[in-house]
Amino acid sequence: MLTKAEITRLRSLREKIHREAAGLFVVEGTKVVGELLAAGFPFLEIYATAEWPVRLAGAGKGSSRSPKAGANPAAIIRVTAAEMARISHFPTPSPALAIGRISREPLPPGVLNGGLSLALDGIQDAGNVGTLLRVADWFAFDRVLLSPDCADLYSQKVINASMGSFARMTVHTVSLADALAGCTAPVLGCDLIGDSVHALPPLRNAVLVIGNEGRGLSPDVAARVTRHVTIPGHGGAESLNAAIAAGIVCDNLRRTLAVAQ
Repeated sequence: MLTKAEITRLRSLREKIHREAAGLFVVEGTKVVGELLAAGFPFLEIYATAEWPVRLAGAGKGSSRSPKAGANPAAIIRVTAAEMARISHFPTPSPALAIGRISREPLPPGVLNGGLSLALDGIQDAGNVGTLLRVADWFAFDRVLLSPDCADLYSQKVINASMGSFARMTVHTVSLADALAGCTAPVLGCDLIGDSVHALPPLRNAVLVIGNEGRGLSPDVAARVTRHVTIPGHGGAESLNAAIAAGIVCDNLRRTLAVAQ
């Protein structure tokens, strides 16, 4: 049976200020918890009702079975449906709610000079941030950079929209202008005005910057861009969704590399 203090602690993690203070975040939902477990994410605790089989957690410490090699070490805590309703962050509770530890990886010096990086400049829609993580994962980018004013990486909406890519991608939250200052790789800024993305040469090393949904690239970041690229339009739409635009440019980067090989 969960104590009042435990319930209060779990409910408080809905808010970023409390997540940062505790160094913890919540993932809720059988699908997303299962995806992160499959990707090897090291949860600390998993709260589950009888609807969620223990075997899905890889027989961790709270299981009645012996852990397998490589099994997730999370303690599985069985709760009633009524208890889950009290700790759930959703109007309709899920059978599984997991707790992870917040980890902020520093950006190693010079790392942007090698490989492909996706940089998000003030992307404030959590669904877009999660989808962009998924895009970077799909196209095998080496890392994702988030400016400090992006949607919180550890929010439920970001994690759910990433569909497991949250656990597979290396993500750094940094000042983009500072991070790009010493970058020797091409810095591509996705914009409404620029060179056609179809004219890009093969690039093994590059940073692709996607700007804010409304204002585009911030001035400090735009000053670090070495080449503005655009996606030629043929209809009447004013612009593309940030994640869709990133997907098109990432596809072109990978296609030109494949053709050159």
